[in-house]
Amino acid sequence: MTSTVDLAKLHIDDFTPHQEAEFEMQAERDRVVPLKLAKVEPAGNSGRPGGAFSLLFAGPKGAWLPQAIYPVRHPALGVIEMFLVPIGPVADGNGYQAIFT
Repeated sequence: MTSTVDLAKLHIDDFTPHQEAEFEMQAERDRVVPLKLAKVEPAGNSGRPGGAFSLLFAGPKGAWLPQAIYPVRHPALGVIEMFLVPIGPVADGNGYQAIFT
């Protein structure tokens, strides 16, 4: 079993160096969807220790995945359980956003 990252400890600076990097979203038990981290942005002021920020991912074109919590894997960051919301077309694919507040 793979341990997941503590969301409360994540900070925007954890993701900034990985902009344009490939991530893997576990959609179903046997389906992995490649995601590219397209944008990392601050998201205002919050009481969150790591600050508020937004991640925009670009996935492949095709059927949209519903908003849900998905395990997202990156070699340097590990597995992060993210609530991803489909937001419309991004670049050449489907856009998904995660907001940490």
